[in-house]
Amino acid sequence: MLKRRTLISALSAASLLLATSAFAQFAERTIKFTNGVAEDHPVGLGVKKMQEVLAAKTGGRMKINAFWNNAAGGDLQATQALRAGTQEMVCTSSSPLVGIIKELGVFDLPFLFANEKEADAVLDGPAGAYFNKKLEDAGLVNLAYWENGFRNLTNNKRPVAKAEDFEGVKVRVMQNNIFLDTFKTLGTNAVPMNFGEVFTALETKTIDGQENPFVTIETSKFNEVQKYLSVTRHAYTPFLILYSKKLWDQLNPQEQAVLREAALEGQKVERTAIRAQSEKSLASLKTKGMQVNEITPAEQRRMFEKVKPVYEKNVPTIGAEPVNIVLEALKKARGG
Repeated sequence: MLKRRTLISALSAASLLLATSAFAQFAERTIKFTNGVAEDHPVGLGVKKMQEVLAAKTGGRMKINAFWNNAAGGDLQATQALRAGTQEMVCTSSSPLVGIIKELGVFDLPFLFANEKEADAVLDGPAGAYFNKKLEDAGLVNLAYWENGFRNLTNNKRPVAKAEDFEGVKVRVMQNNIFLDTFKTLGTNAVPMNFGEVFTALETKTIDGQENPFVTIETSKFNEVQKYLSVTRHAYTPFLILYSKKLWDQLNPQEQAVLREAALEGQKVERTAIRAQSEKSLASLKTKGMQVNEITPAEQRRMFEKVKPVYEKNVPTIGAEPVNIVLEALKKARGG
């Protein structure tokens, strides 16, 4: 009996040693991950998947500590912390980063993508890799493109069904020149504002409206302070899962590989979830009393014609190269 116990103890010790040595290449790390959305947004499911992958692949040595709703600062502030090497990760839309990497402005051009399939083809292909290189040059490592989605307009003045309906509506936009230009060109009074301030500004009627994907509109409870939702689909923005280049360079190749794997697994979960939830959110916003109107294809074209000067004005700033790379990738995705 004693021999058997000794054998079992020895086997247990050997198994523990093997398990420990299997994860030996991973240091104990708690990675600070910040973003501006609520935890019940699909990004939360993507982060959960990342946490699961890291737990399984590193024996729990690498963990993500997530902060929601700008609790640890806004996207731009966090991104600058990554560049400085004082924070590890952020999930941010491409739009706040245009001041750092001007080429990302191509994703803010109005009515660029027709659907999610086109966006995936561009972002997950050579065009996405082109932007990843630009990000790395700026001190940021992009682990994967997730989805923020197509943006739509809400306001308290009127339904926006045609190009003229934008006139005079005071709309919060991101602190981003192309969005400002787009909404000014459409005739609105465009107000740049941090996302964290938007609900209160709508509640106090400092602004009439804002623009975001359906899921963000619902999870941010904008339906409580907004009457009209117009399905404008005027812009598609990706989320980027960024890691500090300074801190990335301190990781060994195994740690880097497992983080990339976790982000790509998270991407599958987040994209699937956001597309399903987008439909649910739209239905839910209707039941919560928002008046929803679609835009006809003819009016969509009229809106596009009206914002053509935004392309003419901003392409020189963004750079012809990134715009051409995206347009060529789009042509290929469309079978052209």
